Order: sequence, then C-alpha cells, then structure tokens
Amino acid sequence: MSYDHTEPMSVASTRTRDGTQTDHTCDRSDIERSTGTRMDNMNGRPHGPWTILETTEAYRDPWLHVKKDDVIRPDGQPGTHSVVTIKPGICVLAWQGDEVFLTEEFHYAVGRVTIEAVSGGREGDEPAVDCAQRELLEELGIRAAEWTELSTVDPFTASVVSPTVLFHATELTFHESSPEGTEQIQCVRMSAREAYEAVCSGKITHTPSCIVILQHWINQLNNQSERGQ
Repeated sequence: MSYDHTEPMSVASTRTRDGTQTDHTCDRSDIERSTGTRMDNMNGRPHGPWTILETTEAYRDPWLHVKKDDVIRPDGQPGTHSVVTIKPGICVLAWQGDEVFLTEEFHYAVGRVTIEAVSGGREGDEPAVDCAQRELLEELGIRAAEWTELSTVDPFTASVVSPTVLFHATELTFHESSPEGTEQIQCVRMSAREAYEAVCSGKITHTPSCIVILQHWINQLNNQSERGQ
C-alpha cells in the first residue's frame, strides 16, 4: 500500500454539444501542446525516478518545515508532492536488571496518553548520544553509565523526513527530572516481558519505542539462550 499523496497538476473540462461536462486530468502531451514546450527539456533535478521542477516552502517553525514540490512523476505525469521535515531525533530505552523505564504522557497530535521510551529532538549539531543523555535526564531524571547506539530508523518514508537514532542505556542512577513546560511526564516501570507484551498488544504504539523495546527483548532472549537458560 502506498501513502504517497501526489496530486495531478491540473484538470481540464470538455463540454459536449448536449451540454454535458467531462473533467479529465491534463497529461504530459496536453501540457506540451498548450505550452509549446517539451517537458523533457524543462529545467529540473532528478530525485530517484521523479523529477523536481520547483520547490516552494509552505511553512516553517523551530521544529519542522513543510515544502511543496512541483514534479514529474515516475509515470511521466506532472503533479505535486509535499514533504514535512522534522528535526532529527532520538529514542532511548533505559533498563536495569529486568526492568525498563518508560514515560507516560499526553501527546497532543494523537490526543491521548501514551506510554513510550524517552524521545526528543536534537538541537542544531548536537550529537545524538548527547541529546539522548539530555532527554533521559530531563524527562525521567536518569543518568546512564553505559550506552549502546543501535541504529537509525525513519518512522515515516513517503511524506515525512524524521530520522531517529535509537539507544539502549543501563548502569543507571536516579536524580531529579526537569521536564519542559509542555510536558507532564510520569515514569512507568515494567519488566522487559511486560513491555514486549505491551508492544504486541498495541498498548505501546510509538514506532521508535516499539523498536527499542523489541530489540531489548531479543537481546534478553539471546543472552538467556547463551547461558543455557
């Protein structure tokens, strides 16, 4: 299933003798005939099988920006494609022994309270691990002596750019948290199995959180297997 939301560039109407109006999408040949310009000769830059003719910024704030591209689609049709770029982020699962430490917080976009691993956006050129350490301390008041960078994931790929670096953190010490004014965070402690089951049942739905929890659960199973348990 594709979530691309590319739209045709224009629609033309044809009215017959009996007054019936028929709408049809202007295709490549329609535009070439009306403009007298071959689209192969139009200025543009390749983007995979697409060609981007022009980019317009639609919106920007400190956290994200939205652009609209006028494009030639892979099928040769003209259209538009919008892309949302969100600042790069991190997601970190803190664990100690058999317990993992998660957040419980109301999230504005989905309009409900969710359980997640600690996550946040990187500031400027801030290294991912520095951001993860900062967010873990701010949100849960936790410092970790041992850090493992796992991978970088793209939670969305069709219309959103939001690379997220994943971490596991352990050897924990506990301090005072200092969440931002927009955050009302409760710490949730559960076993690794409970977290795994919460992902499988749909209780935890935040994609990067699901990945770090499943990776931790797999590591636990592999360690038990190596010890012959």
